[in-house]
Amino acid sequence: MSRPLVSIVVPSLDQRPFVERTLESILSQRGDFDLEVLVQDGGSRDGTLEVLERHRDRISLAVEKDAGQADAVNRALSRARGEILGWVNSDDLLRPGAIQAAVEAFRDHPGALWLHGRCDIVDEEDRIIRRPVSAYKDFRARRHRLERLLVENYVSQMTVFWRRSLQDRVGILDPSLRYTFDYDLWLRFARVAPPLWLDRTLAAFRWHVSSKSGSSFEAQFAEDRQVFLRHAPPGRMLHLRKRLRTAQILAVYRVLRALRPRVR
Repeated sequence: MSRPLVSIVVPSLDQRPFVERTLESILSQRGDFDLEVLVQDGGSRDGTLEVLERHRDRISLAVEKDAGQADAVNRALSRARGEILGWVNSDDLLRPGAIQAAVEAFRDHPGALWLHGRCDIVDEEDRIIRRPVSAYKDFRARRHRLERLLVENYVSQMTVFWRRSLQDRVGILDPSLRYTFDYDLWLRFARVAPPLWLDRTLAAFRWHVSSKSGSSFEAQFAEDRQVFLRHAPPGRMLHLRKRLRTAQILAVYRVLRALRPRVR
């Protein structure tokens, strides 16, 4: 890992307002690594492809119909050549220095197989919002145990980096899941090894009305329950904790939806 190749995959579909900022946040990363950016577009019709074409000399672009976001990520992962892998949606952002921080962490902790870190939540104009939500997830992430991850998903997807050896061991995303394919993957990762936590901001998640988290969180948490049942050991108490925590989180989401856009 003297100078590893880092592959970042970007699933894309009709994100013209955000995709250029996403790409610049990745392509501007500098450090002791080589970078491969693989964009998998499902056939955008809103001008996204014109943006992607402007960056074609710096990205590996595939444009083809897919079976959903998980399938798009899997297609890009199948093309990736890196020793270290990551995934950033086409409306999210990497923060400056994120990839170098991940490379250094893996170099300093050769036994670590995956890591994640702090994540901002931003609005359509890149303004940081919902700071208490981010602080809560940071608090939970610092105290990781597999049982706690089963109760709630506190891993911010766009901050996760993993070694290829881990992916080779557990596989890629389950395309039958629409909302929680990342959570399912983290649980499979966590059964092999605990994550390394980086106490620095690695990325930003964009919350907006048309995002899955902004528009379909009830369906998301219904599927979250199914993923929990897939991975959870038997035990009444753990199942009760899951139900209570999900109810609490849904209540918070409903309040935030009602207050939007005033909550900052």
